[in-house]
Amino acid sequence: MSDTLVLMNVMIIDDDEMSRKVLEKFIERADFLRLTGSYSNPLDAANSFKNEEPVDLIFLDVEMPEMTGFEFLDTFENLPQIIIISGNRQYALDAFDYDVVDYLLKPFSTARLFKAVDKAYKKFEEMNTNEHEFENSFFIKSSQALVRVNFEEILWVEALENYVVLNTFSEKHTIHFTMKAILEKLPAKLFTRVHRSFIVNVTKVDLIRDNSIIMKSSKEAKVIPIAKSYKDILMNNLNLVNK
Repeated sequence: MSDTLVLMNVMIIDDDEMSRKVLEKFIERADFLRLTGSYSNPLDAANSFKNEEPVDLIFLDVEMPEMTGFEFLDTFENLPQIIIISGNRQYALDAFDYDVVDYLLKPFSTARLFKAVDKAYKKFEEMNTNEHEFENSFFIKSSQALVRVNFEEILWVEALENYVVLNTFSEKHTIHFTMKAILEKLPAKLFTRVHRSFIVNVTKVDLIRDNSIIMKSSKEAKVIPIAKSYKDILMNNLNLVNK
């Protein structure tokens, strides 16, 4: 597990009260797990999905009244990670048809439980890492190749006729895009339009003097004008401390 823990939301669905209590105690002691619900039958659990936070992992029994665990899984379009907990070996092959993380045979040891959960958490971390990377970058076409550009590396964007120039600290990327279209691709928490021809990364602004912004790359100190119509928006987006 990584040094930075991301909480994984966990649900328990099992009509065996003792089994639920064992799992609840384990989840309570694990600082990387968060219990969102513990249910004795799939119907109550299904109703909770309308109000609960997204569930990342479900501990699921198979043999339950009213609806089996597999019937419950058939109601999903996109399954969360599943760890089957059962007192019967005969469902193991069917379980892995659902691409479950693991199959725990009751009664299971704490070590065996941890092994299953650790497997699920590593997959969860990987999915979150990939999602984070995707949300903080995009690909641009450069010399017949695709180049990843991280949003945080962009200092400012400048309009150039039918193109825009993405200026990073060490290089420039010219792409066929409008200012409006590129602004929609950039995260609003980082980027603000300050002029008809300029968008700036507000976390990279070095100096604001009068109606100009000073931005520094490895090759130049760029003076960027602030249009009157955009100034209030810029000031609202800066972490401003009045002296």
